[in-house]
Parts: sequence; C-alpha cells; structure tokens
Amino acid sequence: MDQLKQIKIVDPDRHTNRIMAQMKKDLRLSVEPRHIECFDNSNIQGTNPVAACVVFKDGKPSKKDYRHFNIKTVEGPDDFASMEEVVYRRYKRLLDEKEPLPQLIIIDGGKGQLSSALKSIDALGLRGKIAIIGIAKRLEELFYPGDSVPLYLDKKSETLKVIQFLRNEAHRFGITHHRDKRSKSALTNSLESIPGIGEKTMITLLKHFKSVKRLQLATENEISEIVGLSKAKK
Repeated sequence: MDQLKQIKIVDPDRHTNRIMAQMKKDLRLSVEPRHIECFDNSNIQGTNPVAACVVFKDGKPSKKDYRHFNIKTVEGPDDFASMEEVVYRRYKRLLDEKEPLPQLIIIDGGKGQLSSALKSIDALGLRGKIAIIGIAKRLEELFYPGDSVPLYLDKKSETLKVIQFLRNEAHRFGITHHRDKRSKSALTNSLESIPGIGEKTMITLLKHFKSVKRLQLATENEISEIVGLSKAKK
C-alpha cells in the first residue's frame, strides 16, 4: 500500500494510466474510458423528479462538467421514461455544440434503465460509438446491451471502485438538487399564500439571496432592504 501511494506521488500519470488500462480490460472496452459520464434519477416520494449527470476525466471527478436535469416530458415518477429523456437531452446537446462525447456511459440501474437509455442512444445514432453499461445496486451487477448475463467484478477491483464512486457521486449530486428543488417549491408555495407577495417579489428575493436556505435564514431587516418593510413584515 505504501509503495502504491509512493507511485501516486512520484508519477501520478502512471497511476492513472494503469487504472485506465485496467478499466478497458475489465469492462471489455475498445478504448480507455478517459471520459466517463454517469446518470442517476431522483424522485423522493414521487415529487419533483430530477436527474443528475456526473463527469469523470481520467478517473477523477470533473465537477465543472456536472449537470442537473429537471424532468420536462414525464408525468409522475417514471424512472425509465425519465432516463430516456435526460440521456437524449444530454447527448443531443453535446452533438449540437460539437462537444466531445464520453468513451463510457454508466446508468445507475439495471436492465430497465439501461434499455431506456439505449432508446435515446439509438435515436441519436450513437449505438456503437459510445460504450454504455448499467449497474444494479443490489449485487453490483454490470449489464451490457443485448447481454442477459451480467458481469460481476471482484469487489476489491479498482475498476469497480471507480464505478461505485461515479454512481455515488451521481446519487449525491442528484439528491442535493432534488432537496433544493423541493425546498424551493415549498417556500414558493408558502410565499404565494401570503397576501401581497407575488411572483415578482419571490424572484427578487431568490435572486438576491441566491438560495432558499439563505432566504429562510434572513432577518426581517435584511429582507426589507430588498423588498421594503411592509413586504418583509408579511
């Protein structure tokens, strides 16, 4: 272990190159997965469905490339349809903007979620151009398109650890956005119930305080500086 840490410090590229080569071999890929994207849906108690896409470059999080998606075309909690929508939106945009595509897409879920994502990959003509797999949480099974038998990696393998890191990051990022959205929705509803507080005032407050949490913690004096004393008292 100490020797491995020393290699990381002395030659970080060597460590990264080794993991990339190992992932290519373990996952039966045609190229090293230098750019990986992972998707996860969040709809706690069926409300405010959202999705998250996290991006890893050379096995490490590239947080500036993370993206949230509010589900637009799906009514109610439907993980399969939501996955189809966000995968389509993500890669339609990358294609339109001529941005680089990942070498590997990971879908948080089993055969159903993977099949839904594949519909969008096919619709965009990307089948065979990007590798895509699904990971099912219960047994950490890896599913491949057209293969009914899942792949099981050694629980201690670095490849599985990177995939789990991606999956957990996507889940964390999605849940955080979902909570913010639910909190904002609850605050909007409570503000709307106050006579004399309209949409314009709500937008002004949220623009100034930047987040729902900061607005909830603001004092009456702080709010009055933005919208006036009478509205602050309300």
